[in-house]
Amino acid sequence: MDVFDELLRGVRGKGAVFGRSVLWPPWSLRFTDGAYLTLCIPLRGAGWIVPETGDARHVALGEAAIVRGPAPFSFTDDPANVTAAVNVTAPADVTAAGASGVREVRWGEEAVDAVDRGLEFDCATVLLAAAYDVREELPQRLLRALPPVLVVPDEQDCSPMRDYLEAQIGGGRPGHQIVLDRLLDWLLVCTLRDWFDRPEAEPPGWYGALGDAVAGPALRAMHEDPAHPWTTAELASRAGVSRTTLAKRFTELVGNGPVAYLTEWRMTLAADLLTRPELTVAAVARRVGYADAFGFSAAFKRLRGESPSAYRRAAVATHAAERVVPAS
Repeated sequence: MDVFDELLRGVRGKGAVFGRSVLWPPWSLRFTDGAYLTLCIPLRGAGWIVPETGDARHVALGEAAIVRGPAPFSFTDDPANVTAAVNVTAPADVTAAGASGVREVRWGEEAVDAVDRGLEFDCATVLLAAAYDVREELPQRLLRALPPVLVVPDEQDCSPMRDYLEAQIGGGRPGHQIVLDRLLDWLLVCTLRDWFDRPEAEPPGWYGALGDAVAGPALRAMHEDPAHPWTTAELASRAGVSRTTLAKRFTELVGNGPVAYLTEWRMTLAADLLTRPELTVAAVARRVGYADAFGFSAAFKRLRGESPSAYRRAAVATHAAERVVPAS
């Protein structure tokens, strides 16, 4: 199994599109939804992403940007305009025509009628934004390697895809939300993959190890069957090398040895499994390769600093608090 595929398997859009923002200068939007990951794609025009801390990044037509949250950030035509930004958490939040250059945000409707408004549509920026509330431990292993803002240029002409996306947002055909979600999933994964292949990226050690003739087979074996009682010798046989060669090469590329990596990977899987109330701690232990709950609990506490039961209680409390809707 491709480790990259597995880590991103849980990053899925589900009604994630904020909408299509039709913007005339001067304009500025401030995203305050607290999403862990936001994908921004100019369908027309361009803009600047201004994070809470750090430098502003320009996003041109044909580029895609990913912002790592949950801190707010702004998307604007001029970084000097962020103090006048309109806060956005959903399309309905931006309704006043003319406020900070935001003529309107459309959701499931056609684009603004520029003729009726007496405005030149060619001067507008059209932004597509999708938010992902990524809290699972698996994708967090990958996302922690991302900078606060990344911008990936379009190496190919994807204008037909942008046109199709804009048409899908404006259309009302049955199933259009599912189509949008899957298109955005595809764009997100492609953007992340292209980013990690860029020279300025700092991918985690295991990412580069995937293509290594020695470490790669061992990594794939552990991810295909994490519950198997792997030993360094058995993993070395998968790569056709000695135990010493595997241990040395694996540590050089990944940062720790195969057995230590396997334990850490098992605890990552366990952390997500513990959020499922139908699974007992013993059941989680068996799924990640431990014969009894005692040995699993000791390993989990050693790496995570708390017992599986304490971790589960904290996760349940956090999810319950997030479901509480504040009184208006």
